[in-house]
This record gives sequence, structure tokens and C-alpha cells, in this order.
Amino acid sequence: DIISTVEFNHTGELLATGDKGGRVVIFQREPESKNAPHSQGEYDVYSTFQSHEPEFDYLKSLEIEEKINKIKWLPQQNAAHSLLSTNDKTIKLWKITERDKRPEGYNLKDEEGKLKDLSTVTSLQVPVLKPMDLMVEVSPRRIFANGHTYHINSISVNSDCETYMSADDLRINLWHLAITDRSFNIVDIKPANMEDLTEVITASEFHPHHCNLFVYSSSKGSLRLCDMRAAALCDKHSKLFEEPEDPSNRSFFSEIISSVSDVKFSHSGRYMLTRDYLTVKVWDLNMEARPIETYQVHDYLRSKLCSLYENDCIFDKFECAWNGSDSVIMTGAYNNFFRMFDRNTKRDVTLEASRESSKPRAVLKPRRVCVGGKRRRDDISVDSLDFTKKILHTAWHPAENIIAIAATNNLYIFQDKVNSDMH
Repeated sequence: DIISTVEFNHTGELLATGDKGGRVVIFQREPESKNAPHSQGEYDVYSTFQSHEPEFDYLKSLEIEEKINKIKWLPQQNAAHSLLSTNDKTIKLWKITERDKRPEGYNLKDEEGKLKDLSTVTSLQVPVLKPMDLMVEVSPRRIFANGHTYHINSISVNSDCETYMSADDLRINLWHLAITDRSFNIVDIKPANMEDLTEVITASEFHPHHCNLFVYSSSKGSLRLCDMRAAALCDKHSKLFEEPEDPSNRSFFSEIISSVSDVKFSHSGRYMLTRDYLTVKVWDLNMEARPIETYQVHDYLRSKLCSLYENDCIFDKFECAWNGSDSVIMTGAYNNFFRMFDRNTKRDVTLEASRESSKPRAVLKPRRVCVGGKRRRDDISVDSLDFTKKILHTAWHPAENIIAIAATNNLYIFQDKVNSDMH
């Protein structure tokens, strides 16, 4: 039941989560009640379905687990909703439809759907639609298989609403949503000799407005912006965003902690947000030399990197998210903490997603991690942080201050009290 991805749709009315068991659960926001017009609708389960099953690759003798790596909603074209879900190898397109009426009064079928004896049909009638209890139907529309040799880490729908891309460790493919039997390879960083391999692709995303632009991040901490108008194969990037390393900070862990685990374009398309192990950074598309903003997520862990390396936590992949107006950014941390940074006021806050602190309607209290010296009453010591409780997956409503936080097998949805700012 461990949640592996969280994603709001384009209106924020639906929220999808994927888990390690290959299931997708969709939540729908309830409409505001007439009795309390100012109260926000809550999210209730709308539909649950099994997206992926465990498989076995007989050629490579490898098990392919069913865990959902990513979910992406397609822009809504009609009454139905559509989403893409992927595990390590196979991407599926799902259609979600509602039925609240059923046809009755067929001429040739009885009520159970069996064919009538034609000799008993003496008159013709027009079938009618009768109301019924709402039924949500989920059906697989396309299965995009065999496009990746390595594990898929991200998918992104293009702003042209016709194509999407999928990225694995070494390649990025471009697919048409209507064509399942072929894709076009647009990035391939696989060296001729695998012993020369120095970096892998960690995440990728299309620009929200320009259908020809996309970005991908690497395990070396760099971002490459590519333009599909320049060439069919975008191995030569248009722009390289990379921060020069400070030699005084160099250590055995430098390369591991500089690996970018997530990249997200801002809604405006002007900025990019990246997350590495200790920081979140905001990059301006017009400035490649260095990020314009760097925020420390949990700098107090710098002295603990050795033990985090031994227990493999240093390889955790944290995601990051923008709010609807690109003024606040959010990312997860350990001990079920998540961090928010206000880009305008430069204020930041640490909040906790836990059952104790998250009773319905309870107000979240800011938390503080104490590194040494004086300790306040509610401070928590670095040594007592629980590294098994981690918030890797977060999502922000596209227009409102509503956030979804996945804490292991629990989903928390928070909203601000007065619809003002998040802090």
C-alpha cells in the first residue's frame, strides 16, 4: 500500500495516487455544501482500479514489479477523464467515465439482456434512458509497451495534447497518444561501451507552453534544455544548466548528493525547480550559469551523510512542487516533515504530516529541528529523526492552496484556513 506517486488533474477536482501494488486510487473533490457555502469540498474516493500486474521478462530472467512510478493526467477533451500510468516498463492510457442512466425497453432483448423469441415481438417501442446509481467505469484505451530497455522514471504530456514522452536511465522516447506500436527516440546517452557510463537521466518534463521544448536532469546535477526543432535526436542540448562546484565543499558524497531527483517547470514556463538531496533550486531559463535561488531543505543532515549512505537513505528521490502562482515551493523531508519556501518573503516553514498532528480541522504547527546548543520545548533533535518516515511524493492543487502529501502508506490533504497565503 505504499504510495509511489501523487498527481492532481488540471482543474484540481481529481487527485490520483499510485502505489507499490500497482493500484491507482482517484479521489474527487466534493462540491461545496449549500449549508456552509464557504467550506471547501473534501476529497473522497471516486474510483480504484488495478493498473499494472507483476510480470516476468523471460529473456532477461527479470521480474517487473507492478509499482506505479508516475501518473499524468491528460487535459480533458470531453466528459471523460484520461490519465497515463507507468511502471518500470509499460505505460497505459486509462479512460474514466461516469454512467448515471441506463437504457430500458429494448425491442429484441429482455431485461437481463438475453435475446427474445422474435415470434413474441408484436409491437415496437422506443427504448428510454432511466436514471440509475452513479457508476464510474475505468477502461484501458492504449498500452504502450516495449519502448524501454531500462526502468522508466518519468512521463510528461506535451502541451500539443497529442504526444507525450517517457524517460528511462539512458533514453527518452516520444510517443503519439494514438499510436502504441512505435515511438521515436529523442535522447540517447548510452555510451558504446557501458564501462564509460558516467551519468544517467533522472527526470524529464515538457515545457508547459512550448511543445518543442523539454528538459531532462542528470545524476551529475546538470539540466539540459532541448529543442526538438533543432534536430530529430536531441543529444546535443540547446542549454546546459549547471552550478560550478565549490572545491572547499568537495567530499566523497558530493556527486551522490548533487544528483537531481526531480525537475518541474513553473506554471509560467519561465523557471525550473530542481531537487537534489539537500537543496531545492530555482533556475531561470535565461540564465545557465547558476540557479537564481537555492533553499536548504535539511542542511542539518550534512554531518550525517556517512550513516545515511550506510542505510541507503542518501539515494532517496524526493520530489518538489510549485504552488499555482509559482510564489511558493514545497518538497518533502524525513520524519514525515515537509518544507515550504516563500519566494517573495524568503520565509520558510517545516510542517509535519502525521496522524497525531493531522486530526481533521487541526491547524498544523511549525516544527523545528535542533542541531545543538539551546533547545526550545517543541524542538526535535537531529539524532531522534526517523529516517524510515519520509515524504518523497507531494502535489499542489493547480489553483488553490490545497496540498497532497504521501507519507508512506497514508495520504494527507491539507488546505489553508482562510484561503489566503499558505503561511
